Parts: sequence; C-alpha cells; structure tokens
Amino acid sequence: MELKELILEIKLKEGFSNEELAKRLGVNKTTVGRWLKGEVKTLQEDTAARLNELLGFDADGFLKGKAVTFKRPVVGVVKAGYDLFADQNYLGEEEVDYNDYKRGDFFLKVTGNSMIGSGIMNGSMVYVQRTESLENGDIGVFLIGDEVTVKRIEYRPETVILEASNPEVPNRYFSKKEIEELPLRVLGKVLYCKTSF
Repeated sequence: MELKELILEIKLKEGFSNEELAKRLGVNKTTVGRWLKGEVKTLQEDTAARLNELLGFDADGFLKGKAVTFKRPVVGVVKAGYDLFADQNYLGEEEVDYNDYKRGDFFLKVTGNSMIGSGIMNGSMVYVQRTESLENGDIGVFLIGDEVTVKRIEYRPETVILEASNPEVPNRYFSKKEIEELPLRVLGKVLYCKTSF
C-alpha cells in the first residue's frame, strides 16, 4: 500500500476534507493534495507521529512493510436479550487484521443467550461497524430507550421487528410511533463474532 491510498482511506472512512485532515496532522492542505496525487510518498517524523495517533497504529511502519498490530477497542457490554442499560465502559482492545481494521470500529462483549442460533454466545465479542441504517436480515446493535441489545432486524410495513435467534427469547415489535418516541436507534452492524471456549 502507498501513502496516497492510506490517506484516501482515512478521508473516506472518517469523512475528512483535505482541510480537516491537514489540520489534524499539522500540515497544510496542499501537502494533503500532494499525498493524494502520489507526489509525496514519505512522512516527516512529527507528521507520522500524529498520523499514528489518529489511526491507532504505526502507519509509517505499515507503509514500509513492517509487521504492524492493528487493534480496536472493546467499548462495553451489550445484551443478547433485553433490559441491559446502555453503558460504555472501556474493556481493553482486540487485535484485528488490516482489512477488518478498515471495515469495523469497535468490539462489544455480549451477555445473554438470545442470539445463540446465530453463533453469538454469552461472553462472545462482536465486531461492529458504526452505521445508522441496516438492511433487512442484518444483525445489529440497537439502542431502545436506555437499553442496548444485539438482534437481527426485520422491516415490515408499519413495523420493525428485532428478532432473537433463540426460540426461548421473544421477538420485539415496534411501530413507527414507538421508534420515534423510545427511540429505537441503530448503533451499528455486527460484522462477526469471536467466541472463546
């Protein structure tokens, strides 16, 4: 990978303009433009340090082909069930490869067993991509008022269903009014699950 590709990925993922990225990295907008055109292929030491801080890994080492460890934070606990209040508590970090680093944003530790039919067990770590919208059938992380849960979403006319994949746990049904008033919000899409035995 070249510097221009890494800079473009950062811009696309974070939604930064050239000006915003330049400000965060302590360079001028023209420098960012030169990186993106491939005219500049290296970083000054202080710029590399700021880029490493922004990304959370050794970007310069990665660009030079060195072995680099990519990590994403475990930001709290989510219930595979209902009635767990939303609580963000930093629980450490999990290693991911570069492709997963680009795709996702954080891990959540699962408590409960409502998603065991989807392979998500009590104690599993789900890797989540931040998004506010999901497609029919996606497994996501949802905020219901003050509760946070992992479920599969099903869109129906006039209704949204949060489906459990354990027959012992009931599905939840939400009208348009309830979605607005509670509110029911999508926090992210579950990309995969890590389970240790």
